[in-house]
Amino acid sequence: MNALYTTKVAATGGRHGHIHSEDGLLDVKLALPRQLGGRGDATNPETLFAGGYAACFENAILHVSRDAGLRFADEDIEVVAEIGLSRNESGGFVLSAALAVTIAGVDQNKAEELVAAAHKVCPYSNAIHGNVDVGFTVVAGEKKS
Repeated sequence: MNALYTTKVAATGGRHGHIHSEDGLLDVKLALPRQLGGRGDATNPETLFAGGYAACFENAILHVSRDAGLRFADEDIEVVAEIGLSRNESGGFVLSAALAVTIAGVDQNKAEELVAAAHKVCPYSNAIHGNVDVGFTVVAGEKKS
């Protein structure tokens, strides 16, 4: 399979370290969250994953919407991703995901259809399919004036 895009990010120091991308656009200090006993004075892998998933999923909604003949402005769609870290029965660490999606300008059924279609094409959703529980909250709303 030919990749449409690739990127590289190097990490040093684990959860108390630093990450940087080969293009220099990402250069971030990492810290363990306060809830896990850390100082919480920097971002963490779960926050970065949540941001990436939210942005990617919103773009997937725009993609499937265009295929359905719908057009949305940037402010018509909001995706909030919540990523959880917990332990499984054997003591290993696992992630969970919850996406809260608001789509303005469509009814509830259409909003749910778009989210279901986006979940099938989003690379993040496909990457974690069968490995991470993903929950959805979908709200249809009025377009902002």
